[in-house]
Amino acid sequence: MNTATPHSPMAYDRQPGFFSRAEMWLDARGKGAWIAAMVLGFIFFWPVGLALLAYMIWSKRMFNKSCNAMTRSRPRHMSKSSGNSAFDAYKSETLRRLEEEQDKFEDFLERLREAKDKAEFDQFMNDRANGSHPTDDTKDDAA
Repeated sequence: MNTATPHSPMAYDRQPGFFSRAEMWLDARGKGAWIAAMVLGFIFFWPVGLALLAYMIWSKRMFNKSCNAMTRSRPRHMSKSSGNSAFDAYKSETLRRLEEEQDKFEDFLERLREAKDKAEFDQFMNDRANGSHPTDDTKDDAA
């Protein structure tokens, strides 16, 4: 017997609704699952496919590398309190530190990509300046 009233603390521990569970399930499987659901929606009942397409565009799921990278919001179980304030403080500090490390690592990877691009471009410009790259004229002369 559930005696939760709309304003009692038990009311907030309910399971997410069907649409929230479906969204989490599709997010866990990535962009391909969203596209498959949209295509199936168009095949079986076109308004469902159109609604999914509109939702994917509105929520920017279509244009991100992955659905999981779309937001930095924590899943529901991570923000839920364990009831132990010391553990909750430890958990939130650890999650903050891990997010910070992830941001620093992503910045490092971006700098690494930029340095590689610059090195490749500099090499191209040096080769071009030295005339060491084959051109259409030198290929014709060799033949």
